[in-house]
Amino acid sequence: MSSVTRPLCPPVVPNTVRAVIFDLDNTLVDFMYLKRQSITAAAQGMVDAGLERNVDEIVEAIYRIYDREGMEYKEILDRYLVESTGELDPKILACGIVAYRRARTAHMVLYPHVKLTLMQLLKRGLRLAVLTDAPRQKAWLRLANLNLQHYFDPVITHNDTGHHKPHSAPFHAVLAALGLPAHQVMMVGDWPERDIEGARALGLHTALALYGSTMDTANHRADYELRDIADLPGVLDTLNGGHALPPQGERDSGA
Repeated sequence: MSSVTRPLCPPVVPNTVRAVIFDLDNTLVDFMYLKRQSITAAAQGMVDAGLERNVDEIVEAIYRIYDREGMEYKEILDRYLVESTGELDPKILACGIVAYRRARTAHMVLYPHVKLTLMQLLKRGLRLAVLTDAPRQKAWLRLANLNLQHYFDPVITHNDTGHHKPHSAPFHAVLAALGLPAHQVMMVGDWPERDIEGARALGLHTALALYGSTMDTANHRADYELRDIADLPGVLDTLNGGHALPPQGERDSGA
């Protein structure tokens, strides 16, 4: 199967897609790699500070806490130490936090071809947005760290609606900020249940980022599959008849 096959329905009309919404983690940012490297560094830092545990065992125990509390859980090292040792040693905790933060900065990377693809989409006249379940500050820190802060407007986070995808509120919020109807927008994300089904329910075009997905994608219902984000411009060219969009004023004139 090619990267851009499997449209479930034919394109609506030429020049219909005017904006692309991206999920952030595991779609633009290789979040699982970042998290694994950061947690491993934190575990090593705590062991070096005197914690008598095996690094691999620490990592697996921390992931079990993430499974219960969510991957954005802020007090992860505190919880691990209390659960595993019965106390919160300030030196061990501090060393773990410092190691985690250093690794997080060092290993925060984009998937291949992300910036090139974003620039190609902007040159085509498309607007770009981010819709993420991450907290606002963490989302903006990731974007700024990777010099992506100027590519997207709007950036909608969990703080903006209080709901996670696939709830309709985040999708309504980003569409309202774009000022576009659903059929003129495409959602790109790695999570079939949250990103794809949430977008499909409102009538957006959908593309599944297979290159970043860690979920079961066998029965997904996305319109398109992306094995590389670089495939996205070709998908949009097909939907838009192979032409760049006219300037915003011309698009809004009704001509």
